[in-house]
Amino acid sequence: MVRSSIFVLVIVAMFLTFLQPMPVIGKTTSSEVSKKTEEAWETFKAYMVDQKDEAVADGNKLLKKADAKIEKLEGDAAKASGDAKVEYEKSIKKLKEMRSDAAKKLDDLGNSSADAWDSSKDGFAKAYKDLRDAYKEAAGKFK
Repeated sequence: MVRSSIFVLVIVAMFLTFLQPMPVIGKTTSSEVSKKTEEAWETFKAYMVDQKDEAVADGNKLLKKADAKIEKLEGDAAKASGDAKVEYEKSIKKLKEMRSDAAKKLDDLGNSSADAWDSSKDGFAKAYKDLRDAYKEAAGKFK
């Protein structure tokens, strides 16, 4: 979704650049073309920053929800005994490691350049999906 939005924005910016009235063909200088191209790029970068900030905020919300779910498992573990308690503790340890990995990927996303955006976004998405799936698996064991 973000990639298609970015693509549309770039196309629109390029289109608008070409719609600008030009004096007379042959009198357009390379500096004028460079200026228009730079303006389009600046618009695109500003859009990317907005999208990145929104993605990082959403990622933080997801991690807070994951924290709450892990805390619930910790509460359940406190009530358990024997083998069940050991299993809870193993699962919680694994989830905390995965949560830490997802947080690192989210930090990478927040610090990523425009060139690294897709890679960073995909890295966080995969780390969070793995965390979510591991939580579902752990919670399913203890029902």
